Amino acid sequence: MQTIVSCHGLTRYYGAGANRVYAVHDVDLQIDRGEFVSLSGPSGSGKTTLLNLLSGLDLPDAGHVVFAGIRLDRLDSGQLADLRLRRIGFVFQAYNLIPVLSAEENVEFVLQLQGVDAHARRQRAHEMLEMVGLAGLGARRPGELSGGQQQRVAVARAMASNPEIVIADEPSANLDSASTDALLDLMEHLNVEHGITFCVASHDPAVIDFSRRRVRMRDGRIEADESA
Repeated sequence: MQTIVSCHGLTRYYGAGANRVYAVHDVDLQIDRGEFVSLSGPSGSGKTTLLNLLSGLDLPDAGHVVFAGIRLDRLDSGQLADLRLRRIGFVFQAYNLIPVLSAEENVEFVLQLQGVDAHARRQRAHEMLEMVGLAGLGARRPGELSGGQQQRVAVARAMASNPEIVIADEPSANLDSASTDALLDLMEHLNVEHGITFCVASHDPAVIDFSRRRVRMRDGRIEADESA
């Protein structure tokens, strides 16, 4: 299979000398296109830091990340921002929707940043909201939607630009079990039917059990990497 993102000797630490704390320590990981990978482990194990490094939101102190053949440490800040904008979708625990915008406008936002014309981005937003089961709710603002619906808007926004991989950090943390099941069904559909690669950090047993590859972290290192 073709690799979408990999890291080699990846290390990120905070502090110096005796006070140095490793968030990620000498990690090697490869994620192939079409995989659904979960990162699990206790709080402080390095899951979120690893996601941030893999997506170029943070830079390592040692080692490097290769995204679709491109070494991220060789890109400047503008090139990194453009790569994230055009090739990676993000889903966050807190949804990160813009409260004054409608659901449709939130989905359009990334496309607007990409310079897509108004008609095309409205049409794409409508299609994405329909795909995530929110047809007819595009005019509602986030405060008028349930938590599960807001997370679906976040997934629609992440998918709007046809990313090569979706990075999700604790996407079910604020959802009840029914909404979590619906979100996982949606992600499975996008993964299996549309070939979207997912890398999801989560404490949630439902998310971990659902994933087909389970990477477990502890103290900044990978302690297990298993296929379901």
